[in-house]
Amino acid sequence: MTTPTHWKKSSYSGGGEGNDCVEIANSPTHIAIRDSKAPTRATLTFPTGVFVPFVDALKSTLVTPVSQ
Repeated sequence: MTTPTHWKKSSYSGGGEGNDCVEIANSPTHIAIRDSKAPTRATLTFPTGVFVPFVDALKSTLVTPVSQ
């Protein structure tokens, strides 16, 4: 995949100025993800068909903190 030129920022970006989020770019065959705070650093690139299972796996491993 060539370096994407059009990145879209996540609609969920935490508190503050909204800088704690990821950006995503897609092509017909791949999806790329990068840290919005460090856009010139490395990206994660996935074949299109494995991106949704990757996100689903991340969601299934999230653990909600227990209040003390």
